[in-house]
Amino acid sequence: MFQKFIQKRLEKYARHYFTKHPEVKLIAVAGSVGKTTTKTMIATLLSQKFRVRMMDGNHNTHMSAPVAMLGVEYPKNVRSPLAWLRVFKAMKQQIKQPADVDIVIQELGTDGIGQIPHFGTYLRPAIGVVTAVTQEHMEFFGTIENVAQEELSLANYAELAFISRDDIDGRFAAYITDPAIDTYGTTAAAEYRLEVGDFDIASGYSGTIVSPEMTFEVPTKIKVFGEHSLRPVTCAVGIAIKLGLNSDEIIAGLALIEPVNGRMNVLKGVNQSVLIDDTYNSSPAAADAALRTLYATPAPQRIAILGDMNELGAVSEEEHQKLGDFCDSSLLAWVVTVGEQSEKILAPRARARGCQVKSFRSAIDAGAFVHSVMENGAVVLAKGSQGNVYLEEAVKILLHETHEDHELVRQSEQWMTTKNAYFQK
Repeated sequence: MFQKFIQKRLEKYARHYFTKHPEVKLIAVAGSVGKTTTKTMIATLLSQKFRVRMMDGNHNTHMSAPVAMLGVEYPKNVRSPLAWLRVFKAMKQQIKQPADVDIVIQELGTDGIGQIPHFGTYLRPAIGVVTAVTQEHMEFFGTIENVAQEELSLANYAELAFISRDDIDGRFAAYITDPAIDTYGTTAAAEYRLEVGDFDIASGYSGTIVSPEMTFEVPTKIKVFGEHSLRPVTCAVGIAIKLGLNSDEIIAGLALIEPVNGRMNVLKGVNQSVLIDDTYNSSPAAADAALRTLYATPAPQRIAILGDMNELGAVSEEEHQKLGDFCDSSLLAWVVTVGEQSEKILAPRARARGCQVKSFRSAIDAGAFVHSVMENGAVVLAKGSQGNVYLEEAVKILLHETHEDHELVRQSEQWMTTKNAYFQK
């Protein structure tokens, strides 16, 4: 009852804020994967012209999103009525005073049916972005069709929708009732796209931006890794064009783009190795894309550290089998797994494909093993979910410089306490 009361009050303040300040545009980002990277890249480009608010972290629930949209700090003690009174006071102050931003970029999350549609009961985003429809929280959604209806519902209450052309199956278009839609991606079918010119692992991509409004060369490198990492870039470019940025402003913004920690972030490892840190989370589509990127990277030795993919419910066994089947012995020197599901399901399928496989329950042990078998110039991919996997701790062991661990995810004091307790078990 207390939580419901708080949620209703927060939603009321968020609705009042955008009513009182109609000049402030809301850009909402939903999707199975890629939300944080996408919102960060949109913010980077739009900051070249506008005052932008985008709260760090994943404040994407019905309790935390309204607070984040108004730029108020989420309370540490959510059970404290006094803490919530302070939040209410700060939100009311934001409503009363002149708007301090032009654009609010907000991530919308879901782990069950009806949560994304509910945001539409009190929000009317100027632009709604749907990044992907893939397997997620399947213990609650049950079918991919339910996932699609959930995520794509944002398109139906946003004034304009930007939809990933590459990561959403065309058959799900039946769930979109709003005709105001643009598409982005890296394939020719997308309206907003980047046609890649060249790439190198140290500095990223260059190429040509293609859109209905303008086409121009990108003279600087876009510092991301993997074709799937370019898709959020094209989304950001498309939205920037829609909101009136010119090519010079967009190019300046693209030069500032960097990978988000734990999301296809390239780091220097020991023995002149390259570490692909994709440890923030893992899902079938994201793991598949990360492996494809690893396969396409020239290296004397490639190693994949693959952790459990959590929150897949009834399809977990099938998806871990598929990932094991995608492990290619001709392209991988080692497949190193972390977690019970990966050891029991993924590892045997990778062995059947001829791969050398080593399984661990601890990311720390996995990191120590990889350190022992790495060759000079190796490329190592680390891909896994957060819950009871924590592959960033394997990456930490492989870093060239220990002070670079600030580029890893989940390094706060609170997270380290949680992880230390887990590893000590």
